[in-house]
Formats: sequence, structure tokens, C-alpha cells
Amino acid sequence: MDAIFRSLADPSRRTLLDSLNARNGQTLGELCGQLEMARQSVSKHLAVLEEANLVTTVWRGREKLHYLNAEPINAIAERWIDQYSRERVRALTDLKRALEGTPMERPQFVYTTYINTTPERVWQALTEPAFCHRYLGFALESDWQVGSTVVWDQDGLLIEHPEQVVLECEPHRRLAFTWHTFVPELTTVTSLSEETIATAAAERRSKVAFDIEPHGEQVKLTVVQDDFEPGSRVLELVSGGWPLKLSKLKTMLEQAATADEQVADAVAR
Repeated sequence: MDAIFRSLADPSRRTLLDSLNARNGQTLGELCGQLEMARQSVSKHLAVLEEANLVTTVWRGREKLHYLNAEPINAIAERWIDQYSRERVRALTDLKRALEGTPMERPQFVYTTYINTTPERVWQALTEPAFCHRYLGFALESDWQVGSTVVWDQDGLLIEHPEQVVLECEPHRRLAFTWHTFVPELTTVTSLSEETIATAAAERRSKVAFDIEPHGEQVKLTVVQDDFEPGSRVLELVSGGWPLKLSKLKTMLEQAATADEQVADAVAR
């Protein structure tokens, strides 16, 4: 966490974060307009923010887009939230909400986390129903071939649709599929209201992609969900839901890695 606080100590970097908070998904050129300094200097500041995981990037064609990343703020909240009352950490909560909020342009959700595990374990967690259910709260069932249907099992409610399919599948590297269909029966297995489900169902279907990259002894997992309509209710829902689910995924995989290490040490003795 030291890297997070060091990166936030510089006013220029805070200005860049403020700019992304106001309008997420900006290019380097757009961000340079916020600071009276050379392009190279802005790039260095962005590199510090990326190193602290406060900013994550996504390539769209030749454009490199920069996004606020809520994962470090979640980590801070998890470390201190239980030590103080919610009223006393309202400012932190507001910042967390702002980082997870709806972008004004290029509407999409982008989130990056680093996990002490292997690409193979992350892939297993994404594609095996039993693993999915442990952190997502629902299971995903598919043969994971491009074009195949992805069936959502939400506590016994099976959601299947011809347009709910696998878009990309590169084992241990990248997985993408279209989002589930919002059916009326979701009111029986979730806290979503009939009005929310009806609003979400009227929107065009979004898609989600998981990029898995080795990063030293860790795995960098980037989740991008996009193709939303302006003012999307679904974007609101996933922006609040993904951080919690990915935090559970990280905990689950790192606890498994620790258990494996303990077993290995015991065998070695």
C-alpha cells in the first residue's frame, strides 16, 4: 500500500486521477491537456499510477485508453473499514464509489487486480462451474468453444439464450462472452426489483472479457465489460458488483496457493 500513498502524494498525479474520475477512458494526448508539462512527464506520472494499480489501460485499436482502477481503494477499505464506523470512513467510501462509477464517455467497466496464483488456476476459476459459484454466486456452464452458449445457473434458475455465447477463448490467456439475459424470474433469486430487471432487459446486450497475464510471481487479471448504452443501468449494476466478486476470487485463489505451499513444505520435511 506504500506505493499507493506515494503515488497519491504528488499533486500532478492527483490531477490526472481527478481528470479520469470526471471522464474515464482518456488517451495520453487528452490527459496532457490537463497538465502544463511535457508529454514525456505526463507519461512518467501515468507509469507511477499504473505501477500502484490506480490506473489501468486498455488498447482500442491504436488508442491506449486510461481508466481509474478501484482495486487499490477496495484494498484500503478492506484493511481499515472494520476498525472504524462507516460514518467515519464516508469519505473513503465516496472515493471508492467514484472510482467504480459510471464513466461519462466510452461507457465500459475496467478493473485490474493482481493475484498470487497461476494463469492455470485463474482459468479454472473462470471456466469451471463449481469454482465460479464460490465467488460469483452463480455458475457458468459451457464447453467454452467460440459460438457456444453460456448457461447461467443462478441458484437453480437456468438462464440460456442463443445470443448468450462465447466470443473469444484462449486458454489461460483470454476469455470473452456476452452478458446474461435479464429474465423476470431473477426477482426470485436476487435482490433486483422488477423495474430494474425490465430496464436492464430493454438495453442491448453487453459483453465481458477477462485478460490473464503473468506478472512475476503474480497474475494480472483485467476485466473489461463494455458495449453499454449511455446511462446504462446494467453498467451501474456491474460496476458495483464486480469489485466485490473479484475480491472474493483473489482471496479464494491466494488462500489455495498458501495451502498448497504449506502442503509442499510439510512434504519436504
